[in-house]
Amino acid sequence: MRRGNLWSRARIVVATAGIAWAPLVLGACGDDGASVSRTAVIAHYAAGVHASYSASLASATTMDAAIDAFVAAPTPAAMKAAKDAWRAARDDYGLTEVFRFYGGPIDDETTGTEGQINAWPMDEAYVDYVAGSPGAGLVNTPAALPTISGATLATLNEKGGETNIATGWHAIEFLLWGQDLSPNGPGTRPVSDYTNAPNAKRRAAYLTATSDLLMSDLTDLVAAWAPDDPKNYRATFTALPENDALRDIIVGMGELSRGELAGQRMNVAYSERSQEDEHSCFSDNTTADFVANATGVQMVYTGAYPGVEGPGISAIVAKADADLDAKIVAGLATSVANATEVPAPFDRLVRDGLPDSDPGRKAVLATIVSLEDQGDLMVDAGTALGVTVVLS
Repeated sequence: MRRGNLWSRARIVVATAGIAWAPLVLGACGDDGASVSRTAVIAHYAAGVHASYSASLASATTMDAAIDAFVAAPTPAAMKAAKDAWRAARDDYGLTEVFRFYGGPIDDETTGTEGQINAWPMDEAYVDYVAGSPGAGLVNTPAALPTISGATLATLNEKGGETNIATGWHAIEFLLWGQDLSPNGPGTRPVSDYTNAPNAKRRAAYLTATSDLLMSDLTDLVAAWAPDDPKNYRATFTALPENDALRDIIVGMGELSRGELAGQRMNVAYSERSQEDEHSCFSDNTTADFVANATGVQMVYTGAYPGVEGPGISAIVAKADADLDAKIVAGLATSVANATEVPAPFDRLVRDGLPDSDPGRKAVLATIVSLEDQGDLMVDAGTALGVTVVLS
């Protein structure tokens, strides 16, 4: 399975090999772990969010440049470079999804851009042609989209239905790969879609516009968590009562673990045997998405963010209940290891007729179970810290 540039893959190896994580945590906390304050953990979380979104923006910038190069000179090699850049950038973004679920900048009820960045599942016929409907999609209907820009695409995202996804990672993914019509590989969109096919120039304009919009949205998230800005979200977050901030952090870990990753992204497709509910279905990147999301939870708990290390939630849980902390650290490592064992492509694992005894389906179920258990452990972590954590 492809790992892309997942910054923490070295830590995945350490965790899954069963090597103790204590040196990492103690090194992050200083010589005297008992001296770590809740304020320090919250401040480090804010710095880690900023570092993580900054890493995501950096790799998205590389992707955007690769897309521009491909559109300027559409060749198989340039298309492959754009796809490779998408995969790498996707890994970095996957780590950041743990910063959701508490009304922060990414998912504020009125201003949040999560639906614009990462909404799914996607009705691909809303954007471009699909098998049996060569004229489908905004790309092929100039009357519905006379001007193609990030602003116009934003107004059309989820218009008329939540599967009418017009923007974000999955719109870009679809425009690069096309429909995935095979259980054994990703979509195979031809380069000719960007040269001499009907509406090739509109398709190219759409691809660059949605990539530019994603860049803008990620830039806004970086700014929201930037240091030394008394008016941004980071300043608001770090000024919250400690228990409120800790609750938000733990809810982010727990909701991503249990409701989102184990539930929506894995169990729905697994139980319903539905390729339509596969997360990154066009590129068959879904299994790498699982690893990135699970690693993001581990990242927040340990405090080891991309390029920034310091005290994570582990540091204060260990003070309150060392046995619980050890159990959580082990559980997080298990979830990452289990996710790593899910074989690609994921759509092969959800097809009708494949028995539950298949090693791949067993690996999916093991990951679901460990992530559900992990959600319960996050509730326990809150209890140990005197914080009430309620997960959906």
